[in-house]
Amino acid sequence: MAVFNEKQEELEHFELRMGVPRGRLAVTMDLVTDAMALVGQHGVYCQSQRWPGKPVMDVQIIMKNLSDAKELIQSVMEELRPKA
Repeated sequence: MAVFNEKQEELEHFELRMGVPRGRLAVTMDLVTDAMALVGQHGVYCQSQRWPGKPVMDVQIIMKNLSDAKELIQSVMEELRPKA
């Protein structure tokens, strides 16, 4: 479980503020966002031959999946939010 060692400070910060489940999801959201930024940068250099100005198809698929994962994580965080 190396992620718990690598992200210990972030986990402690968000778990304290939001509780353990939502805190871990918040850190996961940050990781997904970072991955999206890296894939986006890669997409700038790997342009499609068929559709100039668009990233290659595998980059588009990865971005779609990361975006979908982020949306699902956000929905779970909302479900776990304490009700007023």
